[in-house]
Amino acid sequence: RTEHLAQAATVLLLDQSRSMGMFRSFAAAKKVALALYWLIQSQFPRDVFYVIGFSDYAVEITGEDLPGLTWNEWEPGTNMQHAFMLSRKLLAKRNVANKQVIMITDGEPTAHMEGARAVFSYPPSYRTIDETLKEVKRCTQAGIVINTFMLATNHYLVEFIDRMTRINRGRAFYTTPGRLGEYVMVDYLRSRRKRVA
Repeated sequence: RTEHLAQAATVLLLDQSRSMGMFRSFAAAKKVALALYWLIQSQFPRDVFYVIGFSDYAVEITGEDLPGLTWNEWEPGTNMQHAFMLSRKLLAKRNVANKQVIMITDGEPTAHMEGARAVFSYPPSYRTIDETLKEVKRCTQAGIVINTFMLATNHYLVEFIDRMTRINRGRAFYTTPGRLGEYVMVDYLRSRRKRVA
């Protein structure tokens, strides 16, 4: 038997960087975002669900805008720092016990914010990694769990996610575009229920 947990607040971070489109991962990621949006609307209407798209900058996306969403063909950068910062600000408005970020990405952070401007560097600069991990720490201090679904296993990404999960205690999943939906949906449903003796 299962019992639903108290209201939860989730931010889905959707990587819109150039590599997501070039390597044909974006369509699968968007399909998962749409499915999760409709699952929460229909099955968990008391839950709060945000979607943030990120490439050189991060921006909140409404459910209505999701179907027409595309990847960023023109500007380089995977700005996770800005995405985590925006997630933290959105979740701070919600007085719920369960706050989580689900990030779908195929690359390591290659951009960070300097004031109001994004700074890009590839390979990732020490400064970009450091600023992104500082934001992970702020999310952790705010009680936000970050779970990451990786669509690639390059050295920089794996090393960064390992460091991030040590700080945040969230989980990391290595998967493929074809199996992404199965992983994300099962994980979300699992986190929404607890066993009752």
